[in-house]
Parts: sequence; C-alpha cells; structure tokens
Amino acid sequence: MLTPIIIAATLWAIILAGAGGILTDIGPWYRELKKPSWQPPDWLFGPAWMIILGLAAWAAILSWDQASSPSEQAMLIAIYGTNFLFHLLWSPLFFKYQRPDWALVEVVFLWLSVTAMLAITWSLSPQAGMMTLPYFLWVSFAALLNAKIVQLNRPFG
Repeated sequence: MLTPIIIAATLWAIILAGAGGILTDIGPWYRELKKPSWQPPDWLFGPAWMIILGLAAWAAILSWDQASSPSEQAMLIAIYGTNFLFHLLWSPLFFKYQRPDWALVEVVFLWLSVTAMLAITWSLSPQAGMMTLPYFLWVSFAALLNAKIVQLNRPFG
C-alpha cells in the first residue's frame, strides 16, 4: 500500500536524482578542468547517485516506521528537507555557474545534512542507518574531490 511517507521518500529520491542529471553539464568547461587521477569515470556518477538516493529514501521509510513520536517524525522531515535543499544547490554552483570554489563551501552544508540524516536514521533503525551510510561516504568522497579540483584549477571567477 502506498502511504504518504513512501510517496514522499520516493519523490525525494526521484527529484534529486533527476535534478542532478539535468543540472550536471559535462561540457567543454568541465572537460578542461584538471582532475585528480583518482576521480571515478563520469559515467559512474549517475548510477551511483540513483542507488545512494534510493537507499536513503528507503532509510527514511524505515526510520519513519520506527519513530516513536510526532517529534521524531518532524525531525526526520526537517533533516530530509534540509538535505533536499543542500543537495539541489551543489550542481548549479559547480556546473552552471562554473564555481567549484562556491560548491566547495556549499558541500560542507550538504555533508552536515547527510551527517544529520545518518545520525537520526541510525538512532531510529540501525538498518536504516546502514542504508544512509553510502550517502555519507559518497558525499565525503565528493567533497574531497571538489576540494582537489579547486586546488588544481584555482582561481575561479
């Protein structure tokens, strides 16, 4: 049965994955950036994000079911909503505005929102926390990659 939380979590993941794809322009500017040798191939990012966001959505559903009070459910909504905003902001900063330096500042807030997601999902359901862990690890890796790209290519603007 489709419940409001299943619908909301599914839309959260689909919108973030879709927007990420739309807002990521792998054009000449990006191709000319110096990147570290340890950067994964470009084709890997789309599938990785789909899996990671799908797991995080599932974690939201499991956590919601384990929440013992409306205040825990409200905290879950607030954290996922905050994460939604910070997740959406990164790609336009990096790709559309061609400002990896601004994206590096923003990724700190994205990382903090994912850290909060990991903490709350884990506290409500260790299984949900484990499903959120790939998101935390991937954003941590992406932040390091963003920092290295800034270091290799600065100044911007």
